[in-house]
Amino acid sequence: MPAVPNNPPAAGHQEPQIENLADHMRLREASASRLMLAFVCSGLVYMLLPGTFLGVWNLLKIADQRTLATLSDTWIQAHGVAQIFGWVGSFILGIGMYSIPKVRHAELRSLTLGWVCWVVWTAGVGLRWWTNVYLTEWRVLLPLSAAMQLGAFLLFLQMVSRHKSQGTEKQRLDGWIWVVILGSTGFLLALAVNLEETIRQAWAGASPAFPHVFDQRYIALITWGMLVPFIWGFSAKWMPVFLGIKKPRIGILVFAAVVNLVGVGVTFAGWTKSATALFLFGAAAAVYALRMTEFPEHEPKTKGVHPTFTVFVRIAYVWLITAGILGVYAAYLDRSGGAWGASRHALTVGFIAVTVFCVGQRVLPSFAGMAVLFSTRLMFAGLILLNLGCLLRVSSEFLAYQNFAEWAWRILPISAVIELAAVTVFALNLGLTFVLRRQISEAPVRIASTHVGVPHS
Repeated sequence: MPAVPNNPPAAGHQEPQIENLADHMRLREASASRLMLAFVCSGLVYMLLPGTFLGVWNLLKIADQRTLATLSDTWIQAHGVAQIFGWVGSFILGIGMYSIPKVRHAELRSLTLGWVCWVVWTAGVGLRWWTNVYLTEWRVLLPLSAAMQLGAFLLFLQMVSRHKSQGTEKQRLDGWIWVVILGSTGFLLALAVNLEETIRQAWAGASPAFPHVFDQRYIALITWGMLVPFIWGFSAKWMPVFLGIKKPRIGILVFAAVVNLVGVGVTFAGWTKSATALFLFGAAAAVYALRMTEFPEHEPKTKGVHPTFTVFVRIAYVWLITAGILGVYAAYLDRSGGAWGASRHALTVGFIAVTVFCVGQRVLPSFAGMAVLFSTRLMFAGLILLNLGCLLRVSSEFLAYQNFAEWAWRILPISAVIELAAVTVFALNLGLTFVLRRQISEAPVRIASTHVGVPHS
């Protein structure tokens, strides 16, 4: 029998395998980044045209006629669909599909299914907007659009919860993920309720617009029960690094998210006053849990963004508390809808949009291949405009609708134009960032550095 050589293979024989593995990881990373960018870019389109532009048009008509009575409910709800699901919902799906698997040191099972999810989601939201605006075969297309959105989200959940594991050890979920899971639960409930109501409208309704009472309760679900917990969860993950603060009090944050969901349930039961109190209590608990009022214990990570990033993040949480306070006021004293509208705007624009403006311009360039944000000055300008527009809108809507000040009606269209300018600047800054894809010169691209979904700069 010939002797078996005991010498191990030369080290050079291993290098092609290592290089092939590294190439594979780079290709997967680039593919996942392109998928995330597709969600983000379609979200920006929905934000600008079907969302903000239609919202400005609606507000100009309201200010001109000084009443909501003559404005089409279908158009108002089409604006909301584009902003909530088309813009923020697309951002959530894209960022979640990119970052959540990395937290568990895994990769998506199928990028092809990811693209299917993007196509179905984007088309479903677009179909809903078109149906509400143009009333085209709405008794068929309205429930079809809702079914497409729900199907896309179920596919998303399947993809981020079942990965190809890159290790054998079972990973323990971090606390912030439980808050995101509660947000996902709210997202699933929102889409399921949406499907049920669209079927009901298609069967017996007079138009695609949801009835007013149901619509107000549904808004509570998609804002307080869906978007707010998502933002809290990702804030718990990223803000200790970005703001230089201590780690969040996760137990209290989970409790706050549960309180929000209970508040949504109480809203659907018709106990509005109790629901608004729960939302305000949950918001205050979240601010405490996330340590938003505390001084930093180490240097904030603001490289690549405007230094006022840390200020605007905290301002967003001031808007959150403002929305809660206005909601309680509205439940007890509002008779014209002004306080309700002001509370809703403080939440959707003041808290949700300001947070997206801050965090989106901080993390998305990194996720897009370690690109540097095109302009920190544009970031600052967009945030200033957005907060100014929101301040004018919230104050003037409250004063005008409540008949406290006649001049406030003239401020409403000004606020709308300022907010349109803000979202245009935001979209332009991100768009130029993605197109130019400038690379960080101080640090090489490292696949391993993105496994937690946080830029290291």
